[in-house]
Amino acid sequence: MELNKIYHGDCLDVMEDIPDKSIDLTVTSPPYDNLREYNGFSFDFQSVAQELYRVTKLGGVVVWVVGDATIKGSETGTSFKQALYFKEVGFNLHDTMIWNKKSQACHDYRNHRYKQETEYMFILSKRKPKTYNEIKDRPVKNAGKTIKKSSKRKADGSIRKYPEIKLGDYQARSNVWYFEPERRSKHPAPFPEQLAHDHILSWSNEGDIVFDPFTGSGTTAKMAIANNRKYIGAEISQEYVDIANQRIEER
Repeated sequence: MELNKIYHGDCLDVMEDIPDKSIDLTVTSPPYDNLREYNGFSFDFQSVAQELYRVTKLGGVVVWVVGDATIKGSETGTSFKQALYFKEVGFNLHDTMIWNKKSQACHDYRNHRYKQETEYMFILSKRKPKTYNEIKDRPVKNAGKTIKKSSKRKADGSIRKYPEIKLGDYQARSNVWYFEPERRSKHPAPFPEQLAHDHILSWSNEGDIVFDPFTGSGTTAKMAIANNRKYIGAEISQEYVDIANQRIEER
């Protein structure tokens, strides 16, 4: 299969040509529930999950960004059902991360609930992730302070010793990431470039292959190129294939 290309077609058909255990990282956000009108297309989630497991390398990761619709006063729970099914096919649910959209939250008085401003980012790994490049961008409160040597008695009675350390300027961020939604796009629901960028940095290395089975406007592919990764994209809508290729050419 040719790399650095977005294939027009159903992602299941595209994945048939991807060899077993060849993808390092998948970063994607599928159409979910009735929240997205996706040019009239739908997808077979269970088959997609099974194929993603087949094509993912041992130690590879799938980042699955998804949310739930609220129907007749109840959230569907589709996101959790999908996460549990990924476990059934063999993936580890390595982390349940949150994308906070930084919107101006307010109370939805009509439906008696707070405004929804988050989506889940399920980090699914095929065994233990082979790559984890920790992003450190949270300022440390006591930067430069030296923590003296210490020890602590563990539950089994043994003593654990901690060495002297000097606090750096930054520490690793939490698993809640704050990004405003992408607003200037011809696609109905693009995720922010920085979100894709940071996941690609976290779970892959230069030269790795990054896949997006629901390429949409091409954010994952664009950020893969920006970070010296190879990419494969699948997109069922020709309109979005054209938009994605244009974005890549204009990057």
